[in-house]
Amino acid sequence: MTMNAATQVATRERRAVRRFDMHLPALIRSADRFQDFITETLNISARGVFFYIDGQIAPQTRIEVTLTLPSQVTVSDSVRVRFTGRVVRVESGRSDRIGVAAEIEEYEFLRTPELQTVNTDSQITA
Repeated sequence: MTMNAATQVATRERRAVRRFDMHLPALIRSADRFQDFITETLNISARGVFFYIDGQIAPQTRIEVTLTLPSQVTVSDSVRVRFTGRVVRVESGRSDRIGVAAEIEEYEFLRTPELQTVNTDSQITA
């Protein structure tokens, strides 16, 4: 690999922690809005997560994300996790959706049932 090629690779990949393509249902709560977003993660790492939402959210917004890590990841039973963090990047997405990259700051394991679902009226149900 030439020095120029090595520099290009280093420039493209600046993440310190590997991200995994994981499409997991997630509930996103924004600290500055009264609306929850139900979405699916695109990728996740020990320090961050990326997902698309229908709506707007600003960089630096504090968020709470709740999702279930499947048994294939935990090598045990599925585990529900809730973490807090902040939006570090917002990108134009497909159609009216925007991409959100968030940094994970704190997390906790939950003992509650699986992630809540959305009914046809967009209300959160158990």
